[in-house]
Amino acid sequence: MIAALAVVAVGLTGAALAWLVAERERDYRANVIRGDAALRDDLTFAAIEAYSGAIALHPDSMIAYLRRGETYRRRADRGDLEAAARDFRTAAALDPLATRPLEELGDVSYQLQRYDRAVEAYARAVKLDDRSARFDYKLALARYRGGDVDAALAAAGEAIRLDPRLADAHYLLGICLRERRRPIEAARALEKAVALSPTLIIAREELADLYHELDRTADHLEQLQVLSALDRARVERHVALGLAHARARHWDAAVLTLTSELDRHHDDPSLYRALGQIWLESAVARSDRVDLTKAREALERGASSPRATSELLMLAGRAALQDGDDMAAENLLRLATERFPIAPGALLLYASVAEQHARFDPARRALIQYEALVASDSELAVHAARIAAWSLRLEDAATAAQWIARGLRADPHDEQLLALERQIKPLG
Repeated sequence: MIAALAVVAVGLTGAALAWLVAERERDYRANVIRGDAALRDDLTFAAIEAYSGAIALHPDSMIAYLRRGETYRRRADRGDLEAAARDFRTAAALDPLATRPLEELGDVSYQLQRYDRAVEAYARAVKLDDRSARFDYKLALARYRGGDVDAALAAAGEAIRLDPRLADAHYLLGICLRERRRPIEAARALEKAVALSPTLIIAREELADLYHELDRTADHLEQLQVLSALDRARVERHVALGLAHARARHWDAAVLTLTSELDRHHDDPSLYRALGQIWLESAVARSDRVDLTKAREALERGASSPRATSELLMLAGRAALQDGDDMAAENLLRLATERFPIAPGALLLYASVAEQHARFDPARRALIQYEALVASDSELAVHAARIAAWSLRLEDAATAAQWIARGLRADPHDEQLLALERQIKPLG
């Protein structure tokens, strides 16, 4: 009798345990399902709560950690990205043969700019699946961002071997080859990228820049034309194309490119700046006063905009100077020196114009500001001599001495500075 009761008790205990396990499993699955549903509706807080509940029930569930990590990553705040990385690391540890947690860990590490950790994660994924071109491409990209260009080249090449039609890998190969000063090979890689993906704008931008560097004018213009067609809403595309036509001395094409955009962007000062620059260059190159008049009209219209840049105002001043209108030139150049960020050339040009009108103090201040603005100046000795000479005219021997000394440090044999030094010694 006792034995029978013991058997019954054991059976009941086993049944209870089985029921508890089954109930726990049902609750776990319900939490995962609830989390998935919340995630589909972009209810990230509810999804995290549900997945956390699933993890509490099954701490060894790789899928629950993976899904919660993906939810954290979707929120994209830095703290959430850190939490996502922790969950992906745990998921990868729970299932060492799964590639998805490693790929996600690599992706979030890349977002956090921890390229060494991204490389580590992608490299582990590549070892698990050496037939995935995507993993090799991501490994190449992380290596490139981490500064290991040679390793990036190798991984990009492997990605292309696995999937010759992966346009992004050809693009990455191109920028790596360009960085390694192999421009011809880089051009071929980038050409392959745009052939495979004609709308891959970053590859076309890189290719256009490379063609310009290689002095392949026709190819450079062709890429800029395609970019302006692909990205028609961006004024910068049309400006770049117009200025490239101007560099090639295709004046009519340059003007047509920009004037065709004025109907859509009639208040954009960058169009007037580029158009004015082209007409100004054409006027100088062909001694054409009609083009000079057009240049002044375009540049001064652009200069009247509150969005006019220092460079635009400087060009307007230069056009006025070319037209012999010194008063307008000085006013425009003065405005250019007051518009931030200041174009360094505007300070030089204003200093020269102010000097011509014997306004030595503003001329001196502009040139001193120029020296403070530029990182290095190959003409430091010349500029120092001008500042010193103007300072002497203003009876400011201390400033003159300071700039003579600075100029002589740059060029101890500058004759003008040595002459000014001899002139200043009696004053001292």
